[in-house]
Amino acid sequence: MFRLVAMIYVLVATVMMGSAVTALLASRMSEGWQIGAAALAGAALAIPVAWLIGRQIYNSIGRRA
Repeated sequence: MFRLVAMIYVLVATVMMGSAVTALLASRMSEGWQIGAAALAGAALAIPVAWLIGRQIYNSIGRRA
């Protein structure tokens, strides 16, 4: 299951980091530390999201086998 979560994390983290940075730039906050903090926050928040998605996929595949 860890490999599945790791693959999902790559996709989810990219989306969440991009969304956070885009929202930051749309609100005219363009300092370097703010962009870095938004990217780190998106990466950190992507961990539980990827875990939940991976668990759902893993459980749904396990029931069919």
